[in-house]
Amino acid sequence: MAGLPDKLVAQVAFKAGGDVFHHLMAKNPIHFTKVCPSKVQACELQQGQFGTTGSVIQWKYVLDGKEAIAKQVVEVDEEKKQVTYKMIGGDLLELYKNMVITYHVENKGGIDFITWTIDYELINADNPHPIAVLNWFIEFTKEIEAHIFG
Repeated sequence: MAGLPDKLVAQVAFKAGGDVFHHLMAKNPIHFTKVCPSKVQACELQQGQFGTTGSVIQWKYVLDGKEAIAKQVVEVDEEKKQVTYKMIGGDLLELYKNMVITYHVENKGGIDFITWTIDYELINADNPHPIAVLNWFIEFTKEIEAHIFG
């Protein structure tokens, strides 16, 4: 239903090391234009600095074969190895009243996992749930792992 908060969650085993993933995501996201050029075309720092809470990043990316833009305020929690991206502009806000994308790294039984959570609210009940966005992050995480193992 429109107007009700909703949530999607996916967990991906990450053999290349959660610390490496977190460092890239938090401190060097511009690197993804080289690692995943089919997914990320640009990552532009618009305010603050990479890896700091309150900074603003604008991404150019491809979702379902279409170029799109996302502008986000970033919140970094080093202790939890977590970054939260609150959507403040871009194409997804045409479908969702608000959207917050979070990942965190956790270790279970000696294996690192990247957990992606998308909290969102549909503007219109007919709009699709952002399953394509969640799948994008799953594929993105696997591409990063493959790149590190290269």
